[in-house]
Amino acid sequence: MPNRQRPSPMATHRYQRFPALVNRRRRWPDAEHTAAPRWCSVDLRDGNQALIEPMSVDRKHALFRLAVELGFKEIEVGFPAASRVDHEFVRRLIEDDLVPEDVEISVLTPAREELIDTTLRSLGGARHATLHLYNATSPLFREVVFGTDRAGCRDLAVRATRHVVRRAQQLVPGTVLGFEYSPELVVDTEPDFAVEVCEAVMDVWQPGPDREIVLNLPATVERYGPHRYADLVEWFGDQLTRRRHVCLSLHPHNDRGTAVAAAELGVLAGADRVEGCLFGNGERTGNVDLVTLALNLFSQGVDPELDLSDIDAVRRTVEQCNQLPVPDRHPYAGDLVYTSFSGSHQDAIKKGFEALRARSGASGVPAARLPWRMPYLPIDPRDVGRSYEAVIRVNSQSGKGGVAYLMQTEHHLELPRRLQIEFSGVVQRHLDDSGGEVDGDRLWQVFTAEYLGGARPPLLDYALYGPDGASAQTVELTAELTLGGRRHRLAAAGEGPLDALARAFGEAGLSVTIRDHHEHPATVQGRAGVVAYVECAVSGTTLWGVGLGGDSAEAALRAAVSAVHRAAVGPLLRPAVAVAR
Repeated sequence: MPNRQRPSPMATHRYQRFPALVNRRRRWPDAEHTAAPRWCSVDLRDGNQALIEPMSVDRKHALFRLAVELGFKEIEVGFPAASRVDHEFVRRLIEDDLVPEDVEISVLTPAREELIDTTLRSLGGARHATLHLYNATSPLFREVVFGTDRAGCRDLAVRATRHVVRRAQQLVPGTVLGFEYSPELVVDTEPDFAVEVCEAVMDVWQPGPDREIVLNLPATVERYGPHRYADLVEWFGDQLTRRRHVCLSLHPHNDRGTAVAAAELGVLAGADRVEGCLFGNGERTGNVDLVTLALNLFSQGVDPELDLSDIDAVRRTVEQCNQLPVPDRHPYAGDLVYTSFSGSHQDAIKKGFEALRARSGASGVPAARLPWRMPYLPIDPRDVGRSYEAVIRVNSQSGKGGVAYLMQTEHHLELPRRLQIEFSGVVQRHLDDSGGEVDGDRLWQVFTAEYLGGARPPLLDYALYGPDGASAQTVELTAELTLGGRRHRLAAAGEGPLDALARAFGEAGLSVTIRDHHEHPATVQGRAGVVAYVECAVSGTTLWGVGLGGDSAEAALRAAVSAVHRAAVGPLLRPAVAVAR
């Protein structure tokens, strides 16, 4: 057993558990998600500020169009007082009438009067918009950054809100102005003081029927677990005196890697709205990822009220606008998230698709309309615009399931189970030599070389004589083939083509026993016909062969000769047996 008393080399002593509110009357653990929250995209403001190269007006416009197309009804479009580009972009949206009637844009400003004025002027001519005001309320910022106390911090928020009310009437008289307030770093703030400041702000704004206020709770730095954030959200909502006129909003960041969990639990705890970015862009580790949140709801049968049915198109636009890649393993959207390399995973997925087809056939309901029940795949990739082509990819960790799946989906070959096991070993040896990954085309090359003789199939010609060459009645066979680099002619009679071929080999001095035989019609490499799989014991070695033919007899004969050929010259080669008659 390891010595658990050994001191850690990490400087753990420098850190303490961050104090968090513990809600002893919590109700949220028993809640369930039944509807999507209100979504607010902050890609154009919070996400834009976090870019190495902030977006141009044109790139911001492309991302705005995407947000509208996806179904966002609330979009924070910029920080007009902080950036000329942001100011120009807000003006373009308004002057060119680019904001749909059912979409509410918002702009951010700190609690400084001159910046509030600049921000309001950017909204001139808008039919409706929201001004988002913030100031930092945490003790660290009060003491270290601003040199003030609780009273001074509260008074700053109140004065700024009064200034918004007064100047809005002068600067944007024709605009229906909404109001959002954020006690920034609320998770670092004493909970009672956060409520005190928000109540003081509401005293000025006077929310009521048809006059909502958005109170936003930013986890500007994620300090503690998502369960404690949910405790704070539920407790905070319970303290508000005008809760029915408040839209309680969340703004989680991802410093601990649990922003999605924090947002989900926060909504269970009573939040009405979530602010975040597509794919989690944002300062440091990013804002909460709205794509993951929305598709988490979707995977539970809850309408996310966002259209993510073409996830790759969404990703391409976001990557182009942000100039940042979406990681391969990003939930729902990464290149590899619907892909399995592990053999056991592949086998389970293959069987899952077989069960889905069987359910569809038995019920007469198209597979795309049946309830989704699939090992390892929480949603159907087709529901977000992906295909099944990349669900299973084969590397050195893969097994028979992945190999069989690709052979079936890409080449229409339904390999028997024991052949799946054998061929996966062939692929494994190939990968041990070459490394990397085998795609569908390369897999076909390996299969052809191993089972079909490559460019020189071993069965050259044959003739059957009898009442029915495909039946089990007595037939006479003559065949010409190559084994071990030598050309041979065989002839014998038997109860059907395979029995006749085995007898012909026996008469030539080679013991061949047919152990198993499967076949099915298929179109392989553009050629319609029959595929046969024959398992043979060749002088004590059991191997499979595969044959493609225009009918059952030809396919079966080619498959059996394939097995014998592999015993003579394949990877399990014993000294070549000269077969002649």
